[in-house]
Amino acid sequence: MRAKVLLDTNFILVPAKFKVDIYEEIKRLMDVPYDLYVLDKSLLELENIIRTQKGREREAGKLAKAILEAKKPKTLKTTSKDYVDNIILGLDGFIVATNDSELRAKLKKRGVRTIVLRQKKYLVME
Repeated sequence: MRAKVLLDTNFILVPAKFKVDIYEEIKRLMDVPYDLYVLDKSLLELENIIRTQKGREREAGKLAKAILEAKKPKTLKTTSKDYVDNIILGLDGFIVATNDSELRAKLKKRGVRTIVLRQKKYLVME
């Protein structure tokens, strides 16, 4: 069975902000075959960043979108009008890649494994 790795919106921006290839790093961390996923709501958040932000944030959003289009993670369709973090907390069977410390703490309480950026240089699994 393949592992499922869900990329949170803030994590999608890591390559542009910190010049870390999250896709190669995830490959290094995973000892089993895996698939990458992204929520449709995360894609909407990314579009919102591109549309409303200026300067570095906007450029980071554009680069993140281009990388996502190249890597083609699977998109999870959601029907909930809830926030992305709450949707993530309601999912089962995923390893969640996020830099959101509050979300990580909640996931840890539920026994969900996470992938995080360390020292702005590499990823670790918790």
